[in-house]
Amino acid sequence: MWKEFVNSISKDYHFKDPVTKIELAQIQKELNVELPEELTAIFNETNGVFDNRNCPLVWSASQIMKDNLFYRNFEDYRDIYMPFDNLLFFSDAGNGDLFCYAILKNGTIEKTDIYVWNHEDDSRTWVAASLKHFIEGWITSEIGV
Repeated sequence: MWKEFVNSISKDYHFKDPVTKIELAQIQKELNVELPEELTAIFNETNGVFDNRNCPLVWSASQIMKDNLFYRNFEDYRDIYMPFDNLLFFSDAGNGDLFCYAILKNGTIEKTDIYVWNHEDDSRTWVAASLKHFIEGWITSEIGV
């Protein structure tokens, strides 16, 4: 479903082999979060979504884990940014800004809303009602930063 959806908007994206259940469990354990159904569904089809220059529209599972752990644990950021523990980053704008879901204290993502974190002013701004709306909006340039 996700591959067809992306291809219905643009043929300029390619896909990788699906994420394994072990990889999904590792993300959830390491980041202490239950992944939203829509992100799990995309990972069941592909390990990220990439354009023709190999830039990710949706990060791979390993990049999600690596980058989220980096932002949550980098000491220097603790003095200049609000905590990142309540965000699950899954994509970037290519300019330093990152797209994310909001995580509640109990490690769940109850809303499919997508936000952008601005690296210059540390703001977190709503950009889309779901991953589907984010993907479509980013590809068609209806969403920008």
